[in-house]
Amino acid sequence: MTAGVRFFVPGVPQPGGSKKGFVVRTKTGKTRVAIVEDAKHNAPWRAKVALAAAEHFTAPLTGPLEAEFLFTMPRPKHHFGTGRRAEILKPNAPTGHTGTPDITKLIRSTEDALKGIAWVDDCQIVVQSASKLYGDVPGCWIMVRAYPEAREAATPGRPKPFSLFD
Repeated sequence: MTAGVRFFVPGVPQPGGSKKGFVVRTKTGKTRVAIVEDAKHNAPWRAKVALAAAEHFTAPLTGPLEAEFLFTMPRPKHHFGTGRRAEILKPNAPTGHTGTPDITKLIRSTEDALKGIAWVDDCQIVVQSASKLYGDVPGCWIMVRAYPEAREAATPGRPKPFSLFD
C-alpha cells in the first residue's frame, strides 16, 4: 500500500452541501432530530465515486491516510472559438476553475462517498491536497495512501515535522 491507490471517477463533480436538521415526532410520541443533505445533485455523484472506489478497495483502510483529489471541470463554450474554430481552445482560456462549486464542497461530497469503502471515516485523513482545473474529461482523480508515519512504523525515533514553509 506504500504506492497508494489511484483511480478516476468520470462525470461532472458535484458539491456536498450543508446539512439541514429538523425535529420529527416518532409514532411513540418522542422527538428526534433528522438531518438531510442540502445538495440537489449530490447523490448521483456520490454513487459514481462509491462505484469507482469499490473496484479498487477490498476493505476500508485503517490508520492515518493521505488523500489527493484532482477535480477536472467541463469548460464553458466561451473558452472555445466560434464557427470553424468551435473546437479550438482560445489561447487566453484559463486553466484554473474559479467558479462554483467551491473546492471544499467538492471534497466534502467525494470524501463522504468514500466512507466505508476507501477508509473507515474521513477523520483518518491527516494530509490532503486538492486541485480544481478545467479538463477535457470531467471527473476526479483520487489518490489514497497510508501516511508515511504508518508506512514507516519500523523507523526508530520521532517522525520529521512537516511544514509547507520550509
